[in-house]
Amino acid sequence: MSSNILIYLLIGVGALFAIIVIAYMILRKKMQSSGIREIQQLRAGTEEKKFNSEILYQKLYVKYRKIPFIKRYLLKIRRRLEIINIDDEYLTRKQASKILTNAILIIVPLTLAIILLTNQNTLLMCFLLIFEVFLADTLINGMVDKIDNKLLKQQIDFFSEIRHAYHEYNMVEEAIYQVAQDDENVEMARQAEKIYEVLISNDPESELEKYYDIAPNPYLKEFAGVSYLTKEFGDRKIDGASLYLKNLNNITQEMQLEILKRDKLDYVFQSLSLISIVPILFMEPIKNWAISSFSFTASFYNGKGGMIMQILILILTFICYLLTRKLKDNGSVNTSTKNIENPWQAKLYKIPIIKKIVDLFIPKDGTKEYRKLQQDMKNAASKDKIEWIYINRLLLCIVTFIASVIIIMYLHHIVVQNVFTEPTVDYDLIGQMTETQTQTAMELTESDNEYIRHFRGDTSVTVDDIIKEMERGRINRDYEDSSDEEIQVAAERILEKIQTVNSENMQWFEVLLAMVFAVIAYNTPIWMLKFQAKMRQLEMEDEVMQFQTIILMLMRIERVNVEIILEWLERYANYFKEPISKCVNNYESGPWEALEQLKEDVSYPQFIRIVESLQAAVEKIPIADAFDELDTERDYYQARRKESNERLISRKGMIGRGIGFAPMVVIFVGYLIIPLVFIGMTSMSTSMSGLQSSY
Repeated sequence: MSSNILIYLLIGVGALFAIIVIAYMILRKKMQSSGIREIQQLRAGTEEKKFNSEILYQKLYVKYRKIPFIKRYLLKIRRRLEIINIDDEYLTRKQASKILTNAILIIVPLTLAIILLTNQNTLLMCFLLIFEVFLADTLINGMVDKIDNKLLKQQIDFFSEIRHAYHEYNMVEEAIYQVAQDDENVEMARQAEKIYEVLISNDPESELEKYYDIAPNPYLKEFAGVSYLTKEFGDRKIDGASLYLKNLNNITQEMQLEILKRDKLDYVFQSLSLISIVPILFMEPIKNWAISSFSFTASFYNGKGGMIMQILILILTFICYLLTRKLKDNGSVNTSTKNIENPWQAKLYKIPIIKKIVDLFIPKDGTKEYRKLQQDMKNAASKDKIEWIYINRLLLCIVTFIASVIIIMYLHHIVVQNVFTEPTVDYDLIGQMTETQTQTAMELTESDNEYIRHFRGDTSVTVDDIIKEMERGRINRDYEDSSDEEIQVAAERILEKIQTVNSENMQWFEVLLAMVFAVIAYNTPIWMLKFQAKMRQLEMEDEVMQFQTIILMLMRIERVNVEIILEWLERYANYFKEPISKCVNNYESGPWEALEQLKEDVSYPQFIRIVESLQAAVEKIPIADAFDELDTERDYYQARRKESNERLISRKGMIGRGIGFAPMVVIFVGYLIIPLVFIGMTSMSTSMSGLQSSY
């Protein structure tokens, strides 16, 4: 019966195979027909390749959305790119996926290198792996900055084409529409289409305000605003030239200066962040080399002193890295998206018990401390809320205190462990110990350990007590044949080890020291605000010169008054935003008084000069006459702006180099040269004292 089933099965398989062959032959014959061949030829030029990078990035985007930790970074990148790629979901996904993939391709090999180089130092390895989180942010920010800079450069070409299109159509919206059809500069084309939609909308003024909130840079805001004013009030001829095109030229000059500034900042800071990080990768190789070349340094590098030095270098590196990033900030799109995020601080603050605790530390509204903190936040142009800052302060305080206590206990443990595990030698060595020397030293250590365990915890033990035990031979018989002098030396050595082990406990002053570190960590966010504010003061002159360009564009447009100029200055202000907003709010109650209050709120002379010209334009003379020096001395102001940018970059570069190279200097000087010199001199003086006493 089974043989018949097998035969039927073979016949069925053979018949099926024959049917497949016949069907294949029929289909092949049809495929050779002229109609099918023509369709294949048409598809051949349009069909995508099997491995297409764009399709790959789209698939990776979907995969990244499903991975929890990576999803956070993907959404963070997406928020920044959405501003540049308006309503272009495909391009946003592609760029976000590409940036994240490139970051992963850098981080993963770096992680493996860190594990290989620091696998013998758990503390250093953990710190560096945590540090990679901050490094990932730096890499991502740098890649987004490149896209933002690319958009800025595309705007130069876009404005050049707008000039030609405006000459042809003599209509702002038509010129923008025609140039927006450019498929080469995709990012700029999206922005141009959005501005065109704003201009032809039923309520362009309100739509323009919405666009101001999502524009990736101030120059597109200026272009959209000037285009709207020209469309509404018409164009004018100034010295035989179009005022609209003249304003476009002013914006182009501003962008060119900004591009040069960013390029120079990128050049100055392109490697400083890495320079501040990379030296700590050499801590373990430096330690291994020093111990292998000079064995007498092992007690330092493997002991409490070496560990404290490592921790200080790690903290210094972290601080220098953060400061370098703050200095590098060029005001690109990545810094303007933070306020639309829902950070973890906000989620944490919604928990009732945490909210009550945090509120206890936040100063009351109206107090001097509250006003001072608000002023620091304004000066630093911080997007954070006071509650978020205090959550950061409290968490840093708690984490630092716990970490300090754990590290202090770990340092005590290291000292005790070294007493029990380090080879015991009574002479100094240059170079590695031989196998015989190591074995002898470890036997002596094991012998000492037996006495240490016996007397451990007894703080009243003396040399005589140890000598008695050695002579009795109850612990071990290593000193039965030793002379009295040898026993005396060994007992003193063992007593020193016992005292070291007994003293390595948590002391009250160490808890106090941990509290001091916690207080320092608690104040760190405020100090960072002050540092950021100090750096922003370097850019005040640049902001005032940008105000001059805005006024130069507006002052010859009909129906533009002082209030409109103040609204434009408020829109583009950064450092002076708060006092200008206050002036705009008070303007209707009295223009002169509001501007007088603005003069009192600021202390920068060049900005005060602008306010005085605005006061003159309120009651006495037209706006064009009040600011006539801006037009006549345009070349001077441009040269001055370039010089100001040069000084700014020079000062930032000087500060950045000092901060960036600090970890490298400390590692090679503080972690290698000074320990070698100090321990070498100490060992030499000890050896000389021993020689003198022997004589």
